[in-house]
Amino acid sequence: MDNQIPLLTLPENEMRLMAEKVFGLIVDHFTGLKDLPVTTPSTLKYITEGLHEPMPTQAVPVDKLLTQLKTHVFDQMTHLDHPRYFAFVPGPSNFVSAMADAIASSFNVFSGAFIGPSGVAQIEVTTIEWLRELFRFPQDAGGLFVSGGSMANMTGLAVARHVMLAGNTTNATVYFSDQTHSSVAKGLKILGFQQFQLRKIASDATFRLSLDSLRQQIAADRLQGLVPFCVVANAGTTNAGAADPIKELSAFCKAEGLWLHVDGAYGGSAAITERGYKALEGIELADSLGIDPHKWMFQPYEIGCVLVRNREHLKNTFRFSAEYLKLNEQCAEQINFCDYGVQLTRGFRALKLWLSLKAFGVEAFRAAITKGIENAEYVESLLRKEHCWEIITPAQLGIITFRYRLDGLDESALNELNNRIAQEIIYSGYAMLSPTILGGKHVLRMCTINPRTSHDDLTGTVGMLKSFGDHIKVKPIS
Repeated sequence: MDNQIPLLTLPENEMRLMAEKVFGLIVDHFTGLKDLPVTTPSTLKYITEGLHEPMPTQAVPVDKLLTQLKTHVFDQMTHLDHPRYFAFVPGPSNFVSAMADAIASSFNVFSGAFIGPSGVAQIEVTTIEWLRELFRFPQDAGGLFVSGGSMANMTGLAVARHVMLAGNTTNATVYFSDQTHSSVAKGLKILGFQQFQLRKIASDATFRLSLDSLRQQIAADRLQGLVPFCVVANAGTTNAGAADPIKELSAFCKAEGLWLHVDGAYGGSAAITERGYKALEGIELADSLGIDPHKWMFQPYEIGCVLVRNREHLKNTFRFSAEYLKLNEQCAEQINFCDYGVQLTRGFRALKLWLSLKAFGVEAFRAAITKGIENAEYVESLLRKEHCWEIITPAQLGIITFRYRLDGLDESALNELNNRIAQEIIYSGYAMLSPTILGGKHVLRMCTINPRTSHDDLTGTVGMLKSFGDHIKVKPIS
C-alpha cells in the first residue's frame, strides 16, 4: 500500500513526459510566433463546441488535453506578443520570464509574508529596490508587486486617501485629465468616492493636462467648500502617448498641499531610458507611481508595481493584525508584503522580473524600450511620405495616431472609412491595431513597443493600411 501513488499525482515518468510536451509547445510558440496570424476570426460557435462540455468524472489523457488546448484556445487566440500586434498596449513577454512563472507555479510559492529564511521575500525586496533606483525614487521609498496597472493605481490612491484625509473623504476631490485611463476613476469608485468628487480636467491641444485649467478648478472648488487632496498625472496616455507636465505638476502639488500620483502603467517604463526621461522628467518627484512591467518591461501577464515615496505610508495604510498572523509579527524586522497592499495570499510575481533582469541585464531592457520609441518615429516617417495620411499626434513614447484622408469626404465619412480600415487589417490576420477617438476624430493608432517588431513589419503594416484605404468605398458628401 505504501507504494501507491498519492491522489492528484502523476508517476514520475508521466510528469517528465508531460513537461517535455508542454515546454516543447512553449518553445514552438516563441520561435514560430512571427509566422502566425496575429488573430484568427473564429466563431463563437466553433469555440463553444470545442470547450463547452460536461465535467469529467475520470482522467483524460494528457495528449488529448494538450491537443484540445492548442486547437481551441491557442490556435484561435489573439497574440498580444506578436511583432505585428499594435493595438491597445502590447504584451511582448519573453521566454526567461515565462520560465520563471512556470518555476513559481511549480514550487507553489507564497510571497505574502517573510516566513523562515525567506529568499522569496528578499527577491521581491531586491527587485523593488532595483525599480526604486531605475525610477530615481529616494532611499525611503518602497513598493510591492500587484496584478497590474489598475491595482497599482488603486493602491497608490488608497495610500493618498489614508495620508491626506485620514479616512474622512467627505467633499474630498481628485483631479485628472480627460485622457486619464479609466482604471483611475474605477479605482476611486471602489475606494468610496462619488462621481462629483472626481474632477475631470479638459486636456490641451496636445492632449496633456492643462496646469492653468487645473489651478482654476482647484481654486473654484475650494471656494465651494470642497477639499482637493490629489492630482493624477499621466506618464504617457493610452490614447496618444502624451505625457503630462509632471515636473510642473509636482511643484504645484507641493505648493498646494496635494498628493501627486503618476499613472505610468504603460509609458512610465520609458523613464529608465535617456530619451524617455526627457518626456517624463520629474517622475521621480511623485508621491506614488504605478507601472506595469507586463507592458513596457516585457513581462508575461500579470505583474504591476506601485512605488510610494515613503514606504511607511504603505504599511500604515494596509497593515492589520489578526491572531492567525502572529507568526508574521515575529518577523517584524523583515518586510511582510501582506502589510503593504490588499493581498495576504500572493504569488511570486517578482521572480519573473528579477530573473529576466539578471538574464539579460538592464541595458538590454533600455535598448528594447528605446527601440519601441524609435519604431513609432519610423512609422511617422513612412506616413509623411504619402499625402493620404494625416498625422493626428506625432510619435511619442511608442505611440502614433493618424488617419486616412480622401478629398470630398466629410468628418462622418472619414470616421467610417478609418474604422473600416482598422476592421479590415484585423480580419486579414496580418496585423492588429486599435482605432480611437481624439478631438472628435476617429483615428488609427499604433503602439510599437514590441522589441521583436522589425522595420519590415512596420512597412508592411502601413502599406496594407494604405491599400485598404485606397479600395474601401464610403459615401461621399452629397
